[in-house]
Amino acid sequence: MSTHSNHPFHLVDYSPWPLMGSIGAMITVSGMVKWFHQYDASLILLGNIITILTVYQWWRDVSRESTFQGMHTKMVTTGLRWGMILFILSEVLFFVSFFWTFFHSSLSPSTELGLLWPPMGINPFNPFQIPLLNTMILLTSGITVTWAHHSLMENNHSQTTQGLFFTVILGIYFSMLQMYEYNESSFMINDSVFGSIFFLATGFHGIHVLIGTTFLLVCLIRHLNNHFSKSHHFGFEAAAWYWHFVDIVWLFLYVSIYWWGS
Repeated sequence: MSTHSNHPFHLVDYSPWPLMGSIGAMITVSGMVKWFHQYDASLILLGNIITILTVYQWWRDVSRESTFQGMHTKMVTTGLRWGMILFILSEVLFFVSFFWTFFHSSLSPSTELGLLWPPMGINPFNPFQIPLLNTMILLTSGITVTWAHHSLMENNHSQTTQGLFFTVILGIYFSMLQMYEYNESSFMINDSVFGSIFFLATGFHGIHVLIGTTFLLVCLIRHLNNHFSKSHHFGFEAAAWYWHFVDIVWLFLYVSIYWWGS
């Protein structure tokens, strides 16, 4: 049977990964409920294993389609670009809801909060300690990922590797510092609206950092396997866009919640 097509579009083959990913997500959420109520993490561990294995094999197939099978034509890549732009826009609106909640509560504190912000009994973090260090880390990582991008467009393989490597290391360092900050916190997520919005906003940003770090680590592995070229590297470009989005959101978090809000 001929594999030749007379159109520039990518008609994907049948794949089990969307179904497996849905099953993994469902088991993970069910496991979280079981963990919250029964302190049993076995189901959430199973869900995470299924999700990780599915993601690995799904990304493997996408890499094969784009790199070896030539399925990602110029028109397909254009569609992927718009898809990534709209995805990042949806993420922006996701974080807007958190900032809306924060400013709604902080600009006019209710009587239940003692008409104070931060509420009485809340000892917020010093914005010039770990939060400032994390800000410098993410700003530096934005520089290194841009360095890697420009090196890739100049066909400089070694400097692209270095830039991506340093970006991944800085992302891991940021996550470790945020974990340490959470462990040292004097308040919890159930300590008034301040604790709730602080841990929701910074926690979801931390999840995005972990996702972005994984995204860039996959790009580093693909780059070491010569999957990218000067004119064909949208996978890396999408990761760089996502990482810059993570940087910008953190700047707003730092200025509003850590600095002004404290």
